[in-house]
Amino acid sequence: MQKKQSKRHRAAAAVGDLEATYTVAQAVELLAKMPAPKFDETIEISANLGVDHKQSDQMVRGTVSLPNGSGKKIRVLVFTDNAKAALDAGADHAGLNDLIDKINEGWLDFDVAISTTPAMKEVRKVARVLGPRGLMPNPKSGTVSDDIPRTIKEVKAGRIEFKMDKTGNVAIVVGKRSFAAQQLVENMDAALLALVKAQPSSFKGKFINSLTVSGTMSPGVKIDTKPYATSVAAV
Repeated sequence: MQKKQSKRHRAAAAVGDLEATYTVAQAVELLAKMPAPKFDETIEISANLGVDHKQSDQMVRGTVSLPNGSGKKIRVLVFTDNAKAALDAGADHAGLNDLIDKINEGWLDFDVAISTTPAMKEVRKVARVLGPRGLMPNPKSGTVSDDIPRTIKEVKAGRIEFKMDKTGNVAIVVGKRSFAAQQLVENMDAALLALVKAQPSSFKGKFINSLTVSGTMSPGVKIDTKPYATSVAAV
């Protein structure tokens, strides 16, 4: 049985042709015309990739520093022997074995985990907890660092990590509904450039099958993939 669409969804779908594809700027303009909910929606890009997610050398992950931030307050945890320095630098939580014990007991009240290189030996004890939730510090995503103040600043300013899931899809938060149109366009351009740069060197073929942008309560608007078909070497 087909799920009945809400009145809001029907109204949103009526503002334009949702089967057509648009430029980033046109997609943002269309989203702005859709009925807004009573809260500030998160705006997110979703991409379906042509890579084989079963091949380890075709995993897609990366980070992007959004020029206008994500609009979300990021709770940062730092695994370190020098908790005071991390807290002074802006971390919400800092420590090592005490935090590992809390996490093993089920505590996960943070959005991003950062670790110093020496601390990773202990942090691996909670890899089975943090890994499936996308919270495990990783050098490839820049969350294993020995410059903790700089890394905290970047994460809080809007550095977003993205990773392909088991179905070949990637979702990247690009801002809030309340952002100005130009802010969203700039964030989306940065996110899509980062995604293109994350294309595995071993992959040959069409990297991005489809792109959509949507709000938390809004239907997706399709984005033309042709501008993002550039090979990694040319970016």
